[in-house]
Amino acid sequence: MKIGLLGYGKMGKTIEQIALERHHDITLKVDKDTENYVLENIDVAIDFSTPDAAVDNITNCFNHNVPVISGTTGWLERYDEVVALCHEKNGTFLYASNFSLGVNIFFELNKTLSKLMANLPQYNISMEEIHHTQKLDAPSGTAITLAEEILKNSKYGTWTLDAARSGRDLHINSKRIDNVPGTHEVTYSSSVDTIEIKHTAHNREGFALGAVIAAEWIAGKKGVFSMKDVLNIG
Repeated sequence: MKIGLLGYGKMGKTIEQIALERHHDITLKVDKDTENYVLENIDVAIDFSTPDAAVDNITNCFNHNVPVISGTTGWLERYDEVVALCHEKNGTFLYASNFSLGVNIFFELNKTLSKLMANLPQYNISMEEIHHTQKLDAPSGTAITLAEEILKNSKYGTWTLDAARSGRDLHINSKRIDNVPGTHEVTYSSSVDTIEIKHTAHNREGFALGAVIAAEWIAGKKGVFSMKDVLNIG
């Protein structure tokens, strides 16, 4: 498979390494200094760029009939617009806030736990996410995905990075520390006990592997997909 990398930072380089190990070819590398690029001789594009470049990259793929896998976060206020454009162009699009296979299992655990706890209002819920200092957005896309699932099944109406202003605010404590690939923790706490679920990434390779597996899976498909489709879960 011929892969184009839209974004060639640390994550892009790790994806390249994994893709080559799985006997794919990297036929395009677009970094932050690339002004123009041509989407030719590519079977699929993998976008790990920046929030301000992601939508243009994805749109460019739709316009050239190139399936696109996107892991860039921080642009999701335009997600519905991108989905509509994908359908209009009969394109192929898969977005994930996190491509780690373990994290996607963690998403399902979080979903199940939030449903189990839905009728137990004595538990207060909080979240913490920790990433490396180069991460541009806060909270992480993964934390937002976790929070949105909790909001569906709890007393909370919104999430906030600030200290909770009321009993309807789900607080996400967002930390940036050198050399931390990604840690996410959800805590349910009452006066009598505490329940915690936590995922800790040890390196970027898990994210890169998931993105490459998604690119392999999406070949020949049309439409909008997620990692649930790739892993056949949920």
